[in-house]
Amino acid sequence: MILKILKKDFLRKKVVTIAVFVFILLAAMLISSGTNMLIDLNNSLEHLFKVSSAPHFIQHHSGKINQDEIDQWSVNNSYVKRQQTSEMINIHGSKVYINSDEAESHSVMDLDFVKQNKSFDYLLDLNNEKIEVNKGEIAVPIYYMQRRDLSLGDKVVIKDGDLKLTFTITSFVRDVQMNPSIISSKRFVVNATDFEKIKDATGDIEYQISFQLNDLDNLRQFSNQYIQSDLPKKGPTIDYTLLKLANSITDGLIAAVIILISLLLNVIALLCLRFIILLTIEEDYKEIGVMKAIGISPPNIKRIYLSKYFTMALSATLIGYLISLFINDIFSKNIMLYIGMAPKTIIEYSLPLVAAFLIAIIVIIFCYFILRRFNKISAIEAIRLGNTGETYSNNERLALYKNKVFNPNIFLGLRDIIIRFRLYVLLFIVFILSTFMITVPLNFLNTIQSPEFITYMGVGKSDIILDIRQSDQIVKEINEVVNYIENDPDVKKYSPYITSQYEIINEEGLPESILVETGDFSVFPLDYLEGVSPKLSNEIALSYLCANQLKKQVGDEVKLLINEKPRLMIVTGIYQDITDGGKTAKANISPDYETASWYTVNVNVNKNVAKKVLEYENRFDDLKVSNPKEYFKQTFSSTINQLKLLTITAIIIAILVTVLITSLFLKMMIAKDRSQIAIKRSIGISLKEIKIEYITKAFVILNLGILLGTVISNTLGERLLSAVLSIVGAPNIEFIINPLQVYIISPIIMIIIVILTTLVSINFIKEFSISDINAE
Repeated sequence: MILKILKKDFLRKKVVTIAVFVFILLAAMLISSGTNMLIDLNNSLEHLFKVSSAPHFIQHHSGKINQDEIDQWSVNNSYVKRQQTSEMINIHGSKVYINSDEAESHSVMDLDFVKQNKSFDYLLDLNNEKIEVNKGEIAVPIYYMQRRDLSLGDKVVIKDGDLKLTFTITSFVRDVQMNPSIISSKRFVVNATDFEKIKDATGDIEYQISFQLNDLDNLRQFSNQYIQSDLPKKGPTIDYTLLKLANSITDGLIAAVIILISLLLNVIALLCLRFIILLTIEEDYKEIGVMKAIGISPPNIKRIYLSKYFTMALSATLIGYLISLFINDIFSKNIMLYIGMAPKTIIEYSLPLVAAFLIAIIVIIFCYFILRRFNKISAIEAIRLGNTGETYSNNERLALYKNKVFNPNIFLGLRDIIIRFRLYVLLFIVFILSTFMITVPLNFLNTIQSPEFITYMGVGKSDIILDIRQSDQIVKEINEVVNYIENDPDVKKYSPYITSQYEIINEEGLPESILVETGDFSVFPLDYLEGVSPKLSNEIALSYLCANQLKKQVGDEVKLLINEKPRLMIVTGIYQDITDGGKTAKANISPDYETASWYTVNVNVNKNVAKKVLEYENRFDDLKVSNPKEYFKQTFSSTINQLKLLTITAIIIAILVTVLITSLFLKMMIAKDRSQIAIKRSIGISLKEIKIEYITKAFVILNLGILLGTVISNTLGERLLSAVLSIVGAPNIEFIINPLQVYIISPIIMIIIVILTTLVSINFIKEFSISDINAE
């Protein structure tokens, strides 16, 4: 009996049932894929860190070192398990040719040539095994393999004067430290013999002083101890937490967005189900009354109807999960390439299935609560009336004869929306959500591709950024660069900045390491979350995460150790910074050139930026010169490519949802209005005029949905993204909106799709006759 009822119900509502089935399927598929992506990311990252024996603390240093002092300090430190000092030969891009006749002159990456490490921090191949290269061979970072479409056997050439060394690519490097494209340094692995040959001929030596600890919980204390020691620290400091964050942020963000889209689809599915169930109750009102009258209890009647949605939810979820197994590789492609895949446990294999079935559970529970309406149905009233008795107010002020402005059919469409707005809520919300699904990914993509995004990295916007490496002649080099720029007539303004490691006293009264940038912050100002840039020598601005960790606000005081003496600093501002773990500061204090981690000069010019970049590259051989646009193109290329894929997927899903729901809704509306249509036809109103009425309804609801959806996307969308990126130090993202895409192209596409769908959907309007309606 139940099967017969289900079959009859399906045949009556094939389109709507299939549409809801598809939405549940898509929601289950995406949440399963998103969950799988997060599991793959976490699992693979743990495996990579394990097989590479990742360092817990790394101090980069340019200059001389005393290894005996480092060894002695490490032996005496109870936190240290292992210590390793590695050499890296940094070679300017103008001297390196990667399977090309053109040098890497315009690369924003530091090209570091190394040999395989002995104790830990192993450089791995694509099988996550330790790389071993012979003389004349080289292992190239995955970043270049992907960017340059490299293959085994391609050549890498180093040219410097009379020196020319040619290497054959025999492997590609997975590097737990420098894997992500957002890290602007890359390690190339060469044979020990070739390493010494390069070292004697070209490049600058930089040391990595690395440590593994007995207990990672002591990382913070160890970091403070190292900073307070007299050991080398002319360079940036990186720790295990920062390595994990850098390797996971891009794919983690993509997975979160996929899950969000899945939840939006589930909301649409639930709205559709509510609409279907209420319509079914209305259509079957008399039959429900009869079943009650012959003694069938409300729970049993409810069970008959619930069985349909139970079957639909479970089967759609299962199919969605099975499809996800075939598309998981598309979303996890970046993880597989950069991190590799790790073995999974049974639990890890089952979690995506559990996530998918959560969608089914939500659907079933939702249906159960909607079907409670059966309890309120009176058997006598249901049999007597044959319908719910629901009526809509007939507003006299909207009478047709009072209309002096609109075409009568357009007016009737507008009038129906106002009088029966509750009926149109489903379509209205779907249009809002579809607009949201299209607009938010587009806005995020445009934001991350914009030069403005550099302000979220704690840097003021400029045309050119010059990076100067630490060296024994650093003061002379800085003065030479600054003097050249100062006398350059094409320069509108410039400002040098120096970043050094300092210690700040935390809430517990203990010193804590922090990167402090010094310089004139009024030349290239930041947009501060609160306050202003520091101007006086006793003023400091803190990054968002740093301020949170220190529990400081604008106007509070902090102690900064300068030359081992505490200085009371007033917090003047709080800014956003997603670099270096999001914990940095800015102060107008005298820089220490000898202990600085890095040096930059920001420049704005009057002429073509690309030509000026080329001029500076030719003038200063060892300088890294870049403009923000090119910097983002190279460092965020992987992230941007994934976002493009996600944006295209979201747009396709939004269009599919819009078409299906518009079609479904209009067909149901026409079925509901068949009596009115028959009456209109009987008094001589043409099909064309009736169709205009329905086109008006869809068009108006669509435009209202687009308008509100765009507003929500530009407000709630920003807040959602800001909430996610606040984890890495950017709690107040402002979308860079492309008006042409968001306000013109997207709405026009939506309007065309909805009008075409409306025309197709209302094409089946029959010439209902009064006699047919009376017979029914």
